[in-house]
Amino acid sequence: MCFSANASFTASVVLTAVGAATLKKVNKPSQVVFASITLFFALQQFAEGVLWLTMTHPGYLSLQRITTQIFIVMAQVIWPAMIPVSVLLLEENGTRKKILVALCLAGLYVALSNLYGLVLYPVHADISSRHLVYQNDLHAGFGKVALALYFTVTVIPLLVSGIRRMYVLGIIMGLSFMVSALFYMKCLTSVWCFFAAVISFVVYFIVKDVSKKLPA
Repeated sequence: MCFSANASFTASVVLTAVGAATLKKVNKPSQVVFASITLFFALQQFAEGVLWLTMTHPGYLSLQRITTQIFIVMAQVIWPAMIPVSVLLLEENGTRKKILVALCLAGLYVALSNLYGLVLYPVHADISSRHLVYQNDLHAGFGKVALALYFTVTVIPLLVSGIRRMYVLGIIMGLSFMVSALFYMKCLTSVWCFFAAVISFVVYFIVKDVSKKLPA
């Protein structure tokens, strides 16, 4: 989390428990990716907790670099591709599927362009006003466009889906993104990932509803 190591580790433990419970509700392979979202955030929060600890211990510079890369790759590469794909796998409506396929392609573009940018411009983390800030020149010159694309592929699929409660997750995710961008723009990556992690408990109820409709 963006505030302290203890908060990140606490979030990681809670999310791991919720994620494990969510996976137990899965009864079809197409549900696995979406059901893994909470565990995804559990790992990400754990990585950021370790990063917090290394920030005050110069002797752990190598571990600091590793955890920084783990967090930022999960946030900027895996997440933009994971969300539209996971929603597409659950969708049954033909028209919605076509829209989600387009969003999947957009998500893949965002993921690959971010990966390319991260290779060219390595990220480093700093502490600023009790927040972790991940700094690099990845989106220099077209930050607003990149931000809009990121929002599109990580939030819009949740609103497009016809799965029960999915729109609730989408609305909360969208609002948290806008709040993070409005008040915490400098540390947007860290703050929004925390909000998204906390919100991800909704995934449990969505998977539970979907599983009820299918034979075990």
